[in-house]
Amino acid sequence: NGRKRIWIEASEAFGTGHHGTTWGCLMALEHILRHRRPRRVLDIGAGSGVLAIAAAKPGADALAIEIDQRAAAIAAINTEQNKVASRVEVIAGDGARYIAGKQFDLVFANILMRPLIRLAPKLVRAVAPGGTIILSGLLRQQAPLVREAYANRGLILEKQIPREAWMTLVWRKP
Repeated sequence: NGRKRIWIEASEAFGTGHHGTTWGCLMALEHILRHRRPRRVLDIGAGSGVLAIAAAKPGADALAIEIDQRAAAIAAINTEQNKVASRVEVIAGDGARYIAGKQFDLVFANILMRPLIRLAPKLVRAVAPGGTIILSGLLRQQAPLVREAYANRGLILEKQIPREAWMTLVWRKP
C-alpha cells in the first residue's frame, strides 16, 4: 500500500535504487513520507534522477542537479518516463547559483565523502527549518568524518542507515 513504481533503465547514469547508497536514501525517504510530505526537494548528484523522481511521485517539486552532462540528460529522460517531468527540473552543472538563497524541505546529497564535507555550509543553508538532509555516497568508515562536518551546524542526527559497506546519514534542521 502506498508504494510507487519507478522505472529506471540501466544506463550510463548512476542510480537504479539497488546500490547501498541509493537504497539508504530511498529508505530514509520512505521513513519521512510516513510523517510528512516534503513540497520542495533538492537532489545534489542526481545521477539517473531516481531520488528526485521518488520524491516527486507523491507530489513534491524537485530540483535535480548533476555535474555530468550525459547523466543529466538521462535523468531528464527518466523523469519523462516516470511521468514526473512537470515536477522535476534537471540541471546540468555545479548548481550553486540555482540553490543560492533557496531553501528546501528535503535535500538529498548522494555523492562522495570529500564533496559532502566541502559542501556542508551550502547544503545546510539549503535546508529549510524543520527540513531534512539525507547524506550518502560514503563508506561506513567515512561516516564519522561526515558526521563531524555537519554536527556543529545546528542539525540533529536522526538516523544512520547502514547497507553493506555503505552508510546513509539523516539529519533534521530544527
